[in-house]
Amino acid sequence: MLKISQPSIVVGDRTVDMARELLLDGRGRIVPLRPQAWAVLRLLAQRVGHLVQKDEILDEVWPNCEVTEDSLVQAIGDIRHALGAPGRSALRTLPRRGYMLVADGDSIERSDSSNAAATSTPNKIEEPSDSSIPSLSIVVLPFANIGGDLEQEYFVDGVTDSLTTDLSRIAGALVIGRSTAFTFKGRALDVRTIGRELNVRYVLEGSVQRGGNRFRLNVQLTDAETGAQVWAERFDKPAADLLDMQDEIVSRLANTLNAELIKAAARRAERLLQPDATDLYFQGKAFLSTGITPAVMARAKDFFERALALDPDHVEAAVAAAQVDFAIGSSSMAEDASALFRASEERLNDVLLRAPNHPRAHMLVGAVQIRTNRAAKGIAKCMQALALDRNLADAHGFIGLGKYALGRGEEAEGHIQEALRLSPRDARAFLWFMIVGMAKLMTNVDVEALGWLRRSIEANPNFALSQFHLAGASAMMGELEEARSSAKAGLSLDPDFTIRRYAISTSFLSENPRWLARRERLYEGMRLAGIPQG
Repeated sequence: MLKISQPSIVVGDRTVDMARELLLDGRGRIVPLRPQAWAVLRLLAQRVGHLVQKDEILDEVWPNCEVTEDSLVQAIGDIRHALGAPGRSALRTLPRRGYMLVADGDSIERSDSSNAAATSTPNKIEEPSDSSIPSLSIVVLPFANIGGDLEQEYFVDGVTDSLTTDLSRIAGALVIGRSTAFTFKGRALDVRTIGRELNVRYVLEGSVQRGGNRFRLNVQLTDAETGAQVWAERFDKPAADLLDMQDEIVSRLANTLNAELIKAAARRAERLLQPDATDLYFQGKAFLSTGITPAVMARAKDFFERALALDPDHVEAAVAAAQVDFAIGSSSMAEDASALFRASEERLNDVLLRAPNHPRAHMLVGAVQIRTNRAAKGIAKCMQALALDRNLADAHGFIGLGKYALGRGEEAEGHIQEALRLSPRDARAFLWFMIVGMAKLMTNVDVEALGWLRRSIEANPNFALSQFHLAGASAMMGELEEARSSAKAGLSLDPDFTIRRYAISTSFLSENPRWLARRERLYEGMRLAGIPQG
């Protein structure tokens, strides 16, 4: 039930106190909301019963910030969670249009003294000390130009601009816009002061210095609350074409910062007694980045499902849960991979109804299509994801997998090299190395195949499927000692693995005759290495 009063609105058992800009529960206690989520709720409350277009909300709530529609979806999820079960249905989504705060039938009515208690001033308000600061909020300060070269000044400002835009694509991130960030150019301020002034959790600083024919770029990420350095990196590059170098540097920084920001948010979430859905999502993402084993997958999935139990509309948790199902099916960890692929695709399609421009959701739909004998469609879907986020290195990796599935394995390496160019230290690089190794194996370049598969294991020795692939490939080439060693290592990670289970999970990948013939050779190699038939 929704009631309107001046200056408060009652939604279920919650009160939107417009005068004090607070959301209160039935006992008058504050229900924490991040600033942007409150701003969205306030705008919808001001227009109760009317559609508010997405673009209007974005312009109103994020006027000086570079954000995507995903930030709005995340804010809506936060609001629904904060409204609780009695009031959640009052906030409605009109697909591709916007949102509306409504009531059923004649349930909109003026409040009177009978509901005054709901809006009365509580004797004591308990509020978390830093709940108003979004977990993934950051300002990119203008990089310092050491040396003062005018040509370099344009390059330095370009790096700052591009990085601000690219970081805004991180799911759920709030990135302070360029115009605001550049007001700090040349000012010597403590990062904690900047954090308080802009209400952000992290500050990114950098400098560029040219020496002869090389550029050196230093960057550091600082926790604005404590002043502690979270991450630092240095890049040395030949002074070639500045624009090309700028694109590469920004892509590498954006991909690395994405991972570092999520790890930092997860560490903070671990200390919370009552984590919310986003906190649980960050913990699951951080856990997921540690590898692909049955135990890791189960733990990560638990975090995402707990997040979705708290907030069924949490888009990022839904995408991450779908990624887990896809990863388990792709890694031959389950008997029924087809069921996992179906579940993953269904969940992702549901996400895209709510967030039609979500890059990772498009990419993962493409990945599922590639793994279920629809490689051409899957490649197109991954290209669509890259059009939405040019830094999505994983999309290049999946395109490489798609070329392998189509029997065009000789093209796979080029796509993997592009993924590595964008994210050379990526936690998932071991998967990309394995894809090239398998592509080489299927195109009869066996010696190179072994090199790439060994490289995959060096990058992550705890991924069972790489061990099993190396075991089969080594045995095919008469390297039985290495084959048996790899098989033993793989079975220690996934004791239930069998050739039969692997054959079932890969049967969806391709019907290309050349691919199928080489796969039979791989099965024989796995048998020679000592992997159970099943």
